[in-house]
Amino acid sequence: MLTNLPNIICKPFCPPLSFPLPLLTPRMNDTEDPTLDYVYNYESSPCSTDATLGSGFQTVLFLIVFLLSFIGNIVVLWVLVRVIKLKSLTDICLLNLALSDLLVALSLPLWVFHAVKPRLVGDDLCKTTAGVYQIGLYSGLLFVCLISVDRYLAIVHAVAAMRARTLQYGIVASVVIWITSICGALPGFIFTVVSKDEEEGAARCEQIYNVESAKTFKLLRNFGENAVVLFIFLPIMLFCYSRILAVLLRTRNSNKHRAMRLIFAIVGLFLVSWVPYNVVVFLINIKELGIWNTCTVDRWTGMALTITETITLAHCCVNPIIYGFVGEKFRMHLRHVLSRVPICAACCQPPGIHSKVSENDTSNMTV
Repeated sequence: MLTNLPNIICKPFCPPLSFPLPLLTPRMNDTEDPTLDYVYNYESSPCSTDATLGSGFQTVLFLIVFLLSFIGNIVVLWVLVRVIKLKSLTDICLLNLALSDLLVALSLPLWVFHAVKPRLVGDDLCKTTAGVYQIGLYSGLLFVCLISVDRYLAIVHAVAAMRARTLQYGIVASVVIWITSICGALPGFIFTVVSKDEEEGAARCEQIYNVESAKTFKLLRNFGENAVVLFIFLPIMLFCYSRILAVLLRTRNSNKHRAMRLIFAIVGLFLVSWVPYNVVVFLINIKELGIWNTCTVDRWTGMALTITETITLAHCCVNPIIYGFVGEKFRMHLRHVLSRVPICAACCQPPGIHSKVSENDTSNMTV
């Protein structure tokens, strides 16, 4: 999904990923018709730029994101499976979002390994890393949208939606999302291979399509996937949470202000994580079509892509806080578990009987 991820880890080894897929530039093959071989190539620009941040800083940052995401999502999974025991659609949504974020997080050490030991990376590891990474990003976006719809139904149409918000429907929706995500990641998995440059002593993961219309196809897919985020996912979230806010403003619940702040945090996280990146990629797609293509634009878009990608990746360690730890029911169970640990017993007293919440409490996860 992120087009420049490996490139911000290291220069000599930069395996491109998709959603939107990386831009294509033609490269001549010594043995084949040059019109039939297109590969992803971030070094094709005639402008000399230093559009990436320090590779050492980026590597450390990705390892920090991995550790925070791994710990946070493992805690969410453990509490949901062992303590709450998946009793509602909300729990299913949280479980699957945590799994999606874990997939993204687990791919980061593999990219770092690609950067440090590029010659030890084979096609199988390249394909696996790209596939895991893309599946995690696709499914994560879809589950965030499912959570938004679930909260909308639970609050705006609480009575009418009771039959639709069942554990069974949650399982069916989750299966559909995972199948969709796997299908979306298949091209990256199938066509990702290791390309070695003997002269430079470098290796990289590239998606190579030996089809005549590869460049056009990829640019169309870039624009299509940009449109999915900006014109489908984003409007769904804005609609759902705006309706939830309207309902909360009419209530006299003492907790409504806290719920409203949380809604702004959720929408803000999505806007900051995904909108800037997709806008930058859209501009790069325009540039690749020969519109607005100058060295100055090349430098600025390269730096902007690096920064927005890094911000987008960080969402996998923020989601557990926003969608898990903030929920009243989840925090109640987490405190109860931690109170059994001697070192945490003093500061994590289990809540009393009056602080318990029902399984269908609308404050369970996001509001």
